[in-house]
Amino acid sequence: MRSSNKRSRNKSNRNRSNSVGNVVNRVFDSSGPEGKVRGTPQQIIDKYNQLARDAQLGNDRVNAENFQQHAEHYMRLLSEAQREQDARREQQERENRERQAQRDAERAARAEQQDQKSEDDPGKAPQPDIVETQGAEESGLVETPESQAEDKPKKPRAPRKPRKKPEPKAETGNDASAPDAAE
Repeated sequence: MRSSNKRSRNKSNRNRSNSVGNVVNRVFDSSGPEGKVRGTPQQIIDKYNQLARDAQLGNDRVNAENFQQHAEHYMRLLSEAQREQDARREQQERENRERQAQRDAERAARAEQQDQKSEDDPGKAPQPDIVETQGAEESGLVETPESQAEDKPKKPRAPRKPRKKPEPKAETGNDASAPDAAE
């Protein structure tokens, strides 16, 4: 049984919302009086203008006017598509500027909140200077081994004695019976 939701392969059912923006780069087949002209709108305009110049040089005013009308048609298509692209671009830029302004406002609000938090935080308040005293007895602190170690310089370590070189092993036929050689 076939599904009633089968996908149509007909081009007319496709979404045409982007077709206007694609006119600038789209390839057209134009059926003019001299046969088909194929290309982008700008290429077709150039071709019809060239054909109109050739017809004028050949004193064929009717064909020259016909070619100019064809060129004008594609010029209108192209200008309309470019106008819509410019409008779309301006709309996007306007939206981007609005989003950026909103982000900047949010950042400023967050920075202000952090400033208020830091003013309210007693740990961030200016701290009084600490006066140092010369001795643990005066300050009431208990002496620790770490504080005593700072007072006495350490003695330098004596260099290590070099290792003795192992004596050459006497080879015997039975390696398992030589426990002394393992040392």
